[in-house]
Amino acid sequence: MAVERTAINPVAWSVAMGFNQGEVVSGHTRTLYCSGQTAMSGDGEPQHDGDMAAQVALSLDNLEAVLGEAGMSLANLVRLNVYTTDVDLLFQHYGVLAARLGAARVAPTTTMLGVTRLAIPGQLVELEGTAVA
Repeated sequence: MAVERTAINPVAWSVAMGFNQGEVVSGHTRTLYCSGQTAMSGDGEPQHDGDMAAQVALSLDNLEAVLGEAGMSLANLVRLNVYTTDVDLLFQHYGVLAARLGAARVAPTTTMLGVTRLAIPGQLVELEGTAVA
């Protein structure tokens, strides 16, 4: 049975921003819960200190790597939590995230939270996802 995704949008404004208000998923056999991904090198070293756009891009690369190890891609994301130490700065570079999700033809349910700091000093953004296949 193929995975079926049905967007739930009682309002339309979120679709223009690249996310659905809700999503019903049926027919899936596997669910992957991804730990938060930040701009870390493969050796566990923080990268791109102070560069939000580069941190978003590398965090997405790292999220895609986890998905790929499970035989999935961004297209399988049904939930994306975004944590940031600077919401206003993230919005200036949100196009990096939106473009990658758009290219994957996916609009996962999304929550963005401003936090005081992330676990690794210097990190500005962390992406936590749930994917189904």
